[in-house]
Amino acid sequence: MNTDRSDHGTPRVGHVKEVTSLTNPIIKDIRSLAQKKHRDETRSFMAEGLKLVIDALDLGWKIKILVYAKAAKGKPQVEQVAAKTVAKGGLVLEVSEKVLSTITRRDNPQMVVGIFEQRYRALKDVRPEEGETYVALDRVRDPGNLGTIIRTADAAGASGIILVGETTDPFSLETVRATMGSVFAMPVARATAEEFVKWQKTAGVRVVATHLAGSVDYRTIDYKSKPVVLLMGNEQAGLPEELAREAGALARIPQAGRADSLNLAIATGIMLFEARRHLLSLDAGA
Repeated sequence: MNTDRSDHGTPRVGHVKEVTSLTNPIIKDIRSLAQKKHRDETRSFMAEGLKLVIDALDLGWKIKILVYAKAAKGKPQVEQVAAKTVAKGGLVLEVSEKVLSTITRRDNPQMVVGIFEQRYRALKDVRPEEGETYVALDRVRDPGNLGTIIRTADAAGASGIILVGETTDPFSLETVRATMGSVFAMPVARATAEEFVKWQKTAGVRVVATHLAGSVDYRTIDYKSKPVVLLMGNEQAGLPEELAREAGALARIPQAGRADSLNLAIATGIMLFEARRHLLSLDAGA
């Protein structure tokens, strides 16, 4: 994303700029982040809300652009975030509410928006240790599901997410919204199915997969002896055979009633909290 130009091509990195026009080229660039192609090309994504921006900066994420509404000007936390953005060489835009609504595609937008550089962890660098839990998602399609899983994994104390195959974009606006900020706390790796199988054979992990053909009650599995990778299948098709046969255990969640399946995010949450039950206590987050 080109963050170093004004309407007249003047360098603006590290500069506070007031913008009221929807045709401003920087605003056009930001709006285009709604498209995956543009996010991939610029390795950028958008996060809404002052708290999310503060958390991201505290966790060391690179901010490219900070956008805030005129009504937020002068608020101490906004001023601090703006100063940090400028200090890191980012661009700060003060915009009208109309411009902010256009950027976020909301009628009542958050007062602060940050544009950050995407960050992926290389799968080869993921070396699970004792007590760690990872979630591997095969071809997850729904942004809401992915965002909710990232948020739940963060809440459960998991160590990361592994996206297997062609998945929805973890940095889409819908996914980032659903994470409620956990996208900044939860490392994400990507891999093909072949890469994942090769990695898990040498990673010293126990892969527990949910599968309709699973014969093991998920509550009876040993989650303590090795680091655990919970392998969850696609929303519609479930887990393909080539991944299922590589799992150390095929688990099922017992069900009663008329529903024949669970939402992917709900099922992942159930598995996560069971896998980490021996590691969680009410005092852990205090």
